[in-house]
Amino acid sequence: MNDAISPAGSSAGTMNRLFHATRTLFALIGMTAVTLVALPTPLDTVQRQIASVISTDSAGANYSAGTIQARDESEARAGREQRAVAEFLAKRYRVAEEAVAGIVTAAYRAGGEHRVDPLLILAVIAVESRFNPVAESVFGARGLMQVIPKFHVDKVASLGGQDALLEPSANIQVGAQILRQYLRRFGETETALQMYAGAFDDANSAYASKVLAERARIEQTLLRARRAA
Repeated sequence: MNDAISPAGSSAGTMNRLFHATRTLFALIGMTAVTLVALPTPLDTVQRQIASVISTDSAGANYSAGTIQARDESEARAGREQRAVAEFLAKRYRVAEEAVAGIVTAAYRAGGEHRVDPLLILAVIAVESRFNPVAESVFGARGLMQVIPKFHVDKVASLGGQDALLEPSANIQVGAQILRQYLRRFGETETALQMYAGAFDDANSAYASKVLAERARIEQTLLRARRAA
């Protein structure tokens, strides 16, 4: 028996090896395709998406920061204006500025809650008590805005009784409610003020004129503070 490999056998072996190599190549190509499909989004696309998210978040952060900054500036401006008003009133009525500052803050707070001009509240306080929180009249009027308890029983009772009217913030709350009630009823400031003073029949509206003149002085101080700022 001859052990030499014939040319035909050699050719068949070569073809067999090519077949197996080709099959292996196609298998690798298929695996590569599957791998690409299974993998996440390409890196450059991911980077673009991350950049987009960061940009969006940054825009939101800037907006929030801008909103906070605007609110802080508004509060700072309001604080400066209230300090200017307190300084003016303290000098005009010879009262400690620290005490007047608390009254101004309470007037602005009550004005905001009851939709009453805080400068009008301060003008009423100036005319009624000259910023003396424990002022009392022979008619029974008490505190900064000289509230007469028997005429406003419900409002006074909600605060705990007549003694509460000697506390500045409580007194201003009641006074602001009374002013709002009269403003709503009569629709204009002069008559509401006359009613507040119990001088509805005064044809000259002397009380209202006095309060409005005082309010104008306070407003001028406020305008000067705004211009200076």
